[in-house]
Amino acid sequence: QVQVVESGGGLVQAGGSLRLSCAASGSIFSRNAMGWYRQAPGKQRELVATIGSGGRTNYADSVKGRFTISRDNAKNTVYLEMNSVKPEDTAVYYCKMRTTPDGYDYWGQGTQVTVPS
Repeated sequence: QVQVVESGGGLVQAGGSLRLSCAASGSIFSRNAMGWYRQAPGKQRELVATIGSGGRTNYADSVKGRFTISRDNAKNTVYLEMNSVKPEDTAVYYCKMRTTPDGYDYWGQGTQVTVPS
């Protein structure tokens, strides 16, 4: 059974830092592309960052230079390091794993990040 579980959300002051973690199981993690997405109240879910099996990364313009996605295949975990956070970063952050070779998407339950204005 494939599982994706996020952790690390919370309340952080503007300008501060937070690290989110996403632990996956039930699949060969190192083969899979991983991504972080977020959904703010009243808005559609949007891509934050992705990382491929080979380590290639992609970021939304809104987080470039502030957020860093990384993966530890030995721990089956992907991270999102969030620096210089802003109130507009407030959202529920979701982790997604796309399995290879079948291309199925598995989502976590989400973790809330709140940056007070």
